Amino acid sequence: MTASPPYVPGSAATSAVPARRRGISSLRERAQAFHHYAGSRDLAPLAAGQDPCALFITCADSRIIPTMITAASPGELFELRTAGNVVPPYRLEHPSGEAATIEYAVAVLGVPHVIVCGHSHCGAVSAATRRTDLSAAPMVARWLAQTIRETTVSCGAGPRPLVDATQRHVLAQLEMLRTYPAIRDRLDGGRLRLHGWFYEIETGAMHAHQPGTGHFLPL
Repeated sequence: MTASPPYVPGSAATSAVPARRRGISSLRERAQAFHHYAGSRDLAPLAAGQDPCALFITCADSRIIPTMITAASPGELFELRTAGNVVPPYRLEHPSGEAATIEYAVAVLGVPHVIVCGHSHCGAVSAATRRTDLSAAPMVARWLAQTIRETTVSCGAGPRPLVDATQRHVLAQLEMLRTYPAIRDRLDGGRLRLHGWFYEIETGAMHAHQPGTGHFLPL
């Protein structure tokens, strides 16, 4: 049997070979090698439960890897990934997996921070902004129509209209979070902080919203 290659976290992200060409065999090899890498770390305490420091809400885009971007260890981030890093309305009569995940992170796990992270070249915001034909993906079209407000993401006349639209979209998700009862309660009690981030895929740079100025500035 051929020995598995050494496991290097995030190594495939910078490979010159396109992900689809590497195929499932590459994923299998790294999954097979992971337990050797894990053996050099003390993961046993994780079996006792989780106590993450943040809920990280971001897009399902394959180019965004929260644990790699933040260098987070297992147990540090509780992640929610949706098309367009959308936070849906809180409606008990229409429960959703996204809303339940947010409520669980805040009300049960008691995370002290919630991060909403948008990114450059976001297909969801681009589709909503440019009214892309999504007839081949009707569920996607309905999801975006119900959750991304056109007035929020409409492109302006600035030098980077899609970036500006995506950053406004991040701020809209923060406002939606404030309507969740568990979040509102903890914000009022000073037990929770909300953060808006924007990740540049092409550079790896992360920007954070500054409430005082209204701008997204490099971390």
